[in-house]
Amino acid sequence: MVIKVFVATSSGSIAIRKKQQEVVGFLEANKIDFKEFDIAGDEDNRKWMRENVPGEKKPQNGIPLPPQIFNEEQYCGDFDSFFSAKEENIIYSFLGLAPPPGSKGTEKAEESGEHEAQEEGDEDAGDPAGSQEKDVPELLSVLMICFGKTFRFDVFSCLLSVLINKASCGHSIENETLSP
Repeated sequence: MVIKVFVATSSGSIAIRKKQQEVVGFLEANKIDFKEFDIAGDEDNRKWMRENVPGEKKPQNGIPLPPQIFNEEQYCGDFDSFFSAKEENIIYSFLGLAPPPGSKGTEKAEESGEHEAQEEGDEDAGDPAGSQEKDVPELLSVLMICFGKTFRFDVFSCLLSVLINKASCGHSIENETLSP
């Protein structure tokens, strides 16, 4: 299966170009096979994309903007849904692909039950790094609620590191005030 990414190579919109670059860059970095289809220079590509984006996913004017993502003929989503899937770490599911071997998505179901409970007990017993890992999703949720979906990743990473360090030292971060 090939992922199809519909882009406009000559878009005048900086926002659209950045979104396209983010999608393409992510797919390249994760070695996910894809093919770009230019809707700016090819009327057939533009027509196909517009016809195959589901009606409920089209904006009010009825013309979907790039990037639009498909797995062969199956519509995956636009940039916003791609971004959400990436942030929720469900990108392979979003793209309709099987997770690569060794990733969290390929772990066996039986490993997640009793085995995880035992590991959590071991981590709490004397592994501060392990307990930090359990706090990361909670911290991510808090930070994403504070910052919304749009944030600078470098700033987000820095704040997350500070909060993890404080949490690992036993400081309460519930009422923490973050200042620039």
